[in-house]
Amino acid sequence: MSDQLQKFMFDAAPVRGEYVSLDATWRAVLERHDYPVAVRHLLGEMMAAAALLTANVKFDGALVLQLHGDGPVTMAVVECNADLTMRATAKYSGDIPEDSSLKSLVNVHGRAHFAITLDPRVKQPGQQPYQGVVPLSDEHGPLPDMASVLEHYMHHSEQLDTRLWLASDENHAVGILLQKLPGYGGTAGSVAEHAPEEDEDTWNRVCQLGNTLKRDEMLSTERETMLHRLFWEETVRVFDPQPTAFRCTCSRERVANMLRTLGEAEVMSVFDERPNVEVACEFCRQTYQFDKVDAAQLFTESPHVAPAGQH
Repeated sequence: MSDQLQKFMFDAAPVRGEYVSLDATWRAVLERHDYPVAVRHLLGEMMAAAALLTANVKFDGALVLQLHGDGPVTMAVVECNADLTMRATAKYSGDIPEDSSLKSLVNVHGRAHFAITLDPRVKQPGQQPYQGVVPLSDEHGPLPDMASVLEHYMHHSEQLDTRLWLASDENHAVGILLQKLPGYGGTAGSVAEHAPEEDEDTWNRVCQLGNTLKRDEMLSTERETMLHRLFWEETVRVFDPQPTAFRCTCSRERVANMLRTLGEAEVMSVFDERPNVEVACEFCRQTYQFDKVDAAQLFTESPHVAPAGQH
């Protein structure tokens, strides 16, 4: 496998698809953290999903997926830029069984929520990042997995019928997305000259084919083989793949701006107990140190404000 995202379209109906495999990109996250197996699976699936969703958005900036939980996993964050460079982190506590469900990981008391944020790279004056938030449950109860959470989000926030299949282990994170195109069903903007019921039949058929996917198959099968195995009866147009990569956007300047927001009194009080202020990036584990002179300069120089949502 390789670190790539590939888009494809079905000629028989206005349905688009994407396949992503993250290998080195995903392992770069795991090399910096020692996550329990269940947390690893959750975060890997979120990384695959972030790449799939980013590739669907014409947007110059970062797409951020955030899970805020009330279980042993209190937070999981994945950030994916328009060029498909990514980073991820999670916060957890205690011993977590390997077979933990999404509910037992993050939604024990039903108070967890999921957010997608679009953070522009260049902001206009007064512009704020766009954020959509949904709970981790629907009218039938708690959502069982990450793919269901994202489908729920897309249906309610974007009004787009979307299906996802996600899988990850210690080496790979893989995802497939199918989505009805806007204007689907014979209305304005439809790209296929078919009756709406024919389009509906094709949509249902390709989704049923997706439902035959097994986790182990997703993690062990090459992209071309899997897409052919799934959709060999369909006419599928495949586009050039796009590479993905791990990249952290932390910097000393951004850490300095964060310290400025804490205020001079709080930062300087650290020196009562230790010789340096030390800040580690939650994503890449890079450590930034500020001695007493560095810290004093933070509050005498004019600050360079980092973009909102960056670390």
